[in-house]
Amino acid sequence: MATRKTSKVRTAYVCQECGGESPKWAGKCPHCDAWNSLQEVQQAAGEDAHRFASLAGSSPVQSLAEVQAREQSRQPCGIGEFDRVLGGGLVHGGVILIGGDPGVGKSTLLLQAVSSLASQGTAVLYVTGEESAEQVALRARRLGVPVVGVDLLAEIRLESISAALQTHKPQVVVIDSIQTLYSDQLSAAPGSVSQVRECAAQLTRLAKQSGISMIFIGHVTKDGSLAGPRVLEHIVDTVLYFEGDTHSSFRLVRAFKNRFGAVNELGVFAMTEKGLRGVGNPSALFLSQHQQDVPGSCVMATQEGTRPLLVEIQALVDTAHVPNPRRLTLGLESSRLAMLLAVMHRHAGVITYDQDVFVNAVGGVKISEPAADLAVLLAIQSSLNNKPLPKGLVVFGEVGLAGEIRPAPRGQERLREAAKLGFTKALIPKANAPRQEIEGLEIWPVERVEQALARLRDA
Repeated sequence: MATRKTSKVRTAYVCQECGGESPKWAGKCPHCDAWNSLQEVQQAAGEDAHRFASLAGSSPVQSLAEVQAREQSRQPCGIGEFDRVLGGGLVHGGVILIGGDPGVGKSTLLLQAVSSLASQGTAVLYVTGEESAEQVALRARRLGVPVVGVDLLAEIRLESISAALQTHKPQVVVIDSIQTLYSDQLSAAPGSVSQVRECAAQLTRLAKQSGISMIFIGHVTKDGSLAGPRVLEHIVDTVLYFEGDTHSSFRLVRAFKNRFGAVNELGVFAMTEKGLRGVGNPSALFLSQHQQDVPGSCVMATQEGTRPLLVEIQALVDTAHVPNPRRLTLGLESSRLAMLLAVMHRHAGVITYDQDVFVNAVGGVKISEPAADLAVLLAIQSSLNNKPLPKGLVVFGEVGLAGEIRPAPRGQERLREAAKLGFTKALIPKANAPRQEIEGLEIWPVERVEQALARLRDA
């Protein structure tokens, strides 16, 4: 009587942060030093020996000068702010990963996008792994979006999804979400590192071979980063983050990686009863409407990708009642605040060692560029002296440790945006001074911190 051959099962411990494997459990991952990230995974012997293939397709050795490069055609989604972040629209064969907190509006935005694409005659497929078909239909009815031409598939098995893609041949596919999928080739649970990595790689390979534009919705961890292995962000072509407080009606979509467009692009949306609507003038969103001039408020011109934005920087300086004064920033780099206070003390004689200093960027926007330094300094000085800055003033410039004010990129575009919104004065680095006058805008060029503070005292 023939005996039935059974596969041997082996146990491994896989890190949920980096995907590294260890033969035994440990409190800290030996690959990435993450604590309590190793989870037990049972695999059949030879499970890792299944066929691997290049994601972009293989080709023989050839001269780079002989390669015929063609411009990637784009397909607009019909949502202006979303197309801006993508660099103009979807790219055929491109794979997009969009992450964000639960309830921020990822599924809502993509349902609106596929509805707009279907109305243009594009064959789209929405794959839902977290909700039933009835739940998706209820959301579409609540948003009031047309659903004619939108195909829906409620499935989490990778092999079934791949078969559906090859049968229906859609042009755009949304996977909601990548963490819910699983493959029969692996015994790990859905959402594990191996499952997410394998499912993303297989779908990306299929998108490259067939020219399908594919969008993955990804979960985020408690610290705001995308869940799953880090290799997931390397596999895809574009990585977008959905930002915004669920208690606020405004949402920001930011591009952190884009092989077919500019990074750090920003799309601004407002959440309404009928879904997300693009904000045509985002500068008005980030500027508070004060009835009268108030101390501690300074408007800066920042640059998000190709878009200039005007953002209000607010500072509050108050007497400290503890031995160690507090330094707190919201929307700005907290590490630069202590440096700027030291520069003010050393080069301008402004003392804040006995003061609590709080700095905030209005509207929930996050500013990472150093061109916000000068606006932060002036807002702090205004709050400390309890004296408002001149009305109609806009500021930008980087502050160095030697007290110099360095230029910011694309200064002309920032000034033109300020003039368009009715600002009349601009305190900027001398190197950014325009060669030709900008109508309605008076330029105050400065080279050092003490010059900037003195210029405002004389205004």
